[in-house]
Amino acid sequence: MLKSSILATLLATALPLAALAQDKGADTVVATVNDTPITLGEMIVMKQAASQDPQMAELPDPALYEMMLDQLIQQTAVAEAGTQNAGVRAQLEIQRRNTLAASAIAEVAGTEPTDAEIQAGYDKLFAAAAPATEYSAAHILVDSQEKAAAIKAELDGGADFGTLAEQNSTGPSGPNKGDLGWFSADQMVKPFADAVAAMEKGQISDPVQTEFGWHVIKLNDTRMREAPKLDEVRDQVAQMVLRDKVQAEIQRLTDAATVEKVEGIDPALLNNTDLLENE
Repeated sequence: MLKSSILATLLATALPLAALAQDKGADTVVATVNDTPITLGEMIVMKQAASQDPQMAELPDPALYEMMLDQLIQQTAVAEAGTQNAGVRAQLEIQRRNTLAASAIAEVAGTEPTDAEIQAGYDKLFAAAAPATEYSAAHILVDSQEKAAAIKAELDGGADFGTLAEQNSTGPSGPNKGDLGWFSADQMVKPFADAVAAMEKGQISDPVQTEFGWHVIKLNDTRMREAPKLDEVRDQVAQMVLRDKVQAEIQRLTDAATVEKVEGIDPALLNNTDLLENE
């Protein structure tokens, strides 16, 4: 009987405490500093920011609560000593608008793109793209036509391309035997791309001049670059769709706003920081 009585008392006490905890809202005052309230909502926002710090995230809630409350009390006490001049008011207003704007954008960015939107984004990027030729080539870059011609003569005589590239090429690919890896024509300057496109696999070109100097080029191989499968780029496409939706929402809200620019403001006033000191 005694145990049952104690249990009943504990349950009777716990229920009101639980109900009291549920009644707390973001505007609940947790402390005051010279009549300035500090709210539970401010504490929650501060905890969200603190959660990015691994050390803070490991603290138990009671310790974190006391630490954050002490910080907010100090901040509030010191803030009362601050001067509300034009510069401070401008900073506060910019922060207020930035916070509200971030909240509006978060609602758009927090919505996962639908399969239809992802498919449309993929089609926009890849569906109309024709297969493109990619080239694997190496080159030897020198500063004169005479040097290039001499190197071409050595290659025609049986010299090793990679060895001559290491010994003579002034380009960054020289230490790698002149290898340029795989590339498409639009990644190279036009004279170089035109020369490669006209070559056959294994062929070594005559000297080719570009803005970088004179090249002797060896075409190693070619291949067709196909559009990637949707599953391979789904995450990237989803990010692009979200980015486009955010930009579209920003533009929609801006277009819907009534904007009136004041004429006659001298841009040189941007340099007059003395204006910020005005009360």
